[in-house]
Amino acid sequence: MNTVLSIGSLQLENNLILAPMAGLTNLPMRILAREAGAALTFTEMVSVNGLVRDGKKTFDLLRRHPGDRPMGVQIFGDDPELLAEGARLVEPHGELIDINMGCPVRKVVGSGAGSALLREPAKVAAIVRAVRKATTLPLTIKIRTGWGTTEHTFLEIGRIAEAEGADAVTLHPRSRAQMFEGHADWSRIEELKDVLAIPVIGSGDIFTAADVVGMIGQTGCDGVMVARGGLGNPWLFREALALMAGEEPVPPTAAEKRLTALRHMELFLENASEHVAVREMRKHLSWYAKGVPGASQFRAGINRIETKAAMIAAIDEFFSEPDHAH
Repeated sequence: MNTVLSIGSLQLENNLILAPMAGLTNLPMRILAREAGAALTFTEMVSVNGLVRDGKKTFDLLRRHPGDRPMGVQIFGDDPELLAEGARLVEPHGELIDINMGCPVRKVVGSGAGSALLREPAKVAAIVRAVRKATTLPLTIKIRTGWGTTEHTFLEIGRIAEAEGADAVTLHPRSRAQMFEGHADWSRIEELKDVLAIPVIGSGDIFTAADVVGMIGQTGCDGVMVARGGLGNPWLFREALALMAGEEPVPPTAAEKRLTALRHMELFLENASEHVAVREMRKHLSWYAKGVPGASQFRAGINRIETKAAMIAAIDEFFSEPDHAH
């Protein structure tokens, strides 16, 4: 199975990508996904309004270290000129710029950004045109099928983006109305692939290595973007690459889960206070524990933990249980 992917001038090592996820795809998660085989990772969604107003908190989202490349920066907003200015500001921080046109969250769509743009093809054209002029980096957009369950504007939006100079389109085949409910209709990815010459990246309901291979086989998409399926499971990238190479995927052992969870926390501690690191790790550890016997008691316990030492002890104890061999 072909795993080569080029987006504009960016040649990737394979075609597996970690999706931008608000509050999640910070430096620690990106590093772990990359080490497991992801060829491209993304920042969290970055507000161009925040960038232009020089919000330190906004620029903090772009923090990375030398090994964290190639990295895509995902920006959002609804004003073509502000988005162009935002692209200029983030250009030194990444190797690719993506414009979010798919986020379904009320706060984002209420400002006219995210999936609200799927109802405004003319504005999409103006945005892609303005951002394309502002940066020489590879430029992509991430979209959904449309606003409502019957308003499928993704083919029109995809064609517009290509005509205005976008280098690839990522499609999450749910409508805005669906949020994250129901099933992602992968046949829509195939439809988009049929009408565009630029790469089409598929996203949605990727939880196993078999899902990655299935999506590529069913849709002919050029790459696969992993979102929720990668939470607490960076090994998904490793397993998918093995399966695509015709090899047997190797699931993580309990020892590997333990070491990765501990490393995840250490990476957090390098970039945040102990209080923030411990609080952030609670949600990630809930995902690492998924499917392991005793996970619900473990989750309840870690949600009360306040210190690094207590968190490490809890991780050591839980992932060292004799019945947690896999």
